[in-house]
Amino acid sequence: MTTRTLTKNLAAATDGAISVSGWVETVRDQKKVQFVVLRDESGAVQLVHPRMFADDGTPLDDPIAAEISALSQGTFLTATGELKHDERVKLGGVEIKLDALVVAARANPETPIAEDSSGDKRMDWRFLDLRLPKNNLIFRIQTTLEHAWRSYWVEHDFIELHTPKLMASASESKAELFEVSYFEGKAYLAQSPQFFKQMAQPAGFGKIFEVGPAFRADPSFTSRHATEFTSVDSEISWIDSHDDVMRLHEELLVAGFTAVKAKHGAEIAELFGVDVTVPATPFPRIQLAEAKRIVAARGYDVPRADDDMDPEGERQIAAYVKETFGHEFVFLTDYASSIRPFYHMRHADDASLTNSYDLIFNGVEISTGAQREHRVEVLESQARDKGLDPEELGFYLDFFRYGVPPHGGFGMGLSRVLMLLLQLPNIREATYLFRGPTRLLP
Repeated sequence: MTTRTLTKNLAAATDGAISVSGWVETVRDQKKVQFVVLRDESGAVQLVHPRMFADDGTPLDDPIAAEISALSQGTFLTATGELKHDERVKLGGVEIKLDALVVAARANPETPIAEDSSGDKRMDWRFLDLRLPKNNLIFRIQTTLEHAWRSYWVEHDFIELHTPKLMASASESKAELFEVSYFEGKAYLAQSPQFFKQMAQPAGFGKIFEVGPAFRADPSFTSRHATEFTSVDSEISWIDSHDDVMRLHEELLVAGFTAVKAKHGAEIAELFGVDVTVPATPFPRIQLAEAKRIVAARGYDVPRADDDMDPEGERQIAAYVKETFGHEFVFLTDYASSIRPFYHMRHADDASLTNSYDLIFNGVEISTGAQREHRVEVLESQARDKGLDPEELGFYLDFFRYGVPPHGGFGMGLSRVLMLLLQLPNIREATYLFRGPTRLLP
């Protein structure tokens, strides 16, 4: 069996016999010489085959030429031949003069999508859409980002968890639950690992993280919402306030962006026109009430009556932070208890405010974090304030009846981070297989 060489390694290989495998991107079937651009998961290479002629110019029997003429875009094959370095070759400075082609799987000649196809059309044929170098790069970046985050967590003695995604009751809002049949009863898909990651604190785990799926039955048709997404969560014990959570959060993002810039910065600039900026710490922090005043001074009054910030307000405060601090991130802090979950700790001197934050990146919220309330009697009282029955929260409240340290954490959307990092127009582009209110395929 001939050893397969990835195209990204051809420039460093010596001239001579070589074997590559991938799919056909383009064919130039010329009269005297044929060219095939073969792409694999790492890059592309030009294959060359001079046609064979007799001395009088008569075409000779040429099986390779016939095979190339029959190739359709997307056909997967293995090519063997002679590698030659030639700086005149625009594609990587190398080419392969063919000795043989072995087709593994032929593609239909009519491709159902093109680069300018609509977003829905491309999502219908996502496995073809993902062959584009830009889309391939997105998921290599995702891999680097997650690896850097895991490295940070592991180096700082965090424990990785995999929490259940089938739940007996809601973890967040009952209005956003997917209900599923469960033997003789029913269950719900987890909206977040919130309760379970908090359970790790009285268990004595100290510091935990999870990267896993979450589900929201939210009928939103925006560029940043999905019904299934990958949630990046962390929870830590022995904090003094949500400031400790914010420090963890920004250190984690710095670690991830540093790794992405080092490994993919040049490719991102080439394919996306984006210069990855590693954010300086500390990130700007602005209390929500002050952020609303700043936004109003810029000419936009947030119309919401629930003390929250709306998407335009997020864009406006991000623009202000960019202009004032030259920063792509901002923590909006001290949200009203009226719009935060019952388990967010309230200010010691003002119960109308919580020790919580939203993290805004390039004008879009990517995360919510907070110090959690760890005193069971206060939790019960705050649950009642929200119209919740503590009896229905029994399994959760039991976590706090046998001792629990002060703790806090955050949940962050992976695809939103990628979307905003690469300045993509829609979260669908940053999701391997998107799920929304009207999409369950492929």
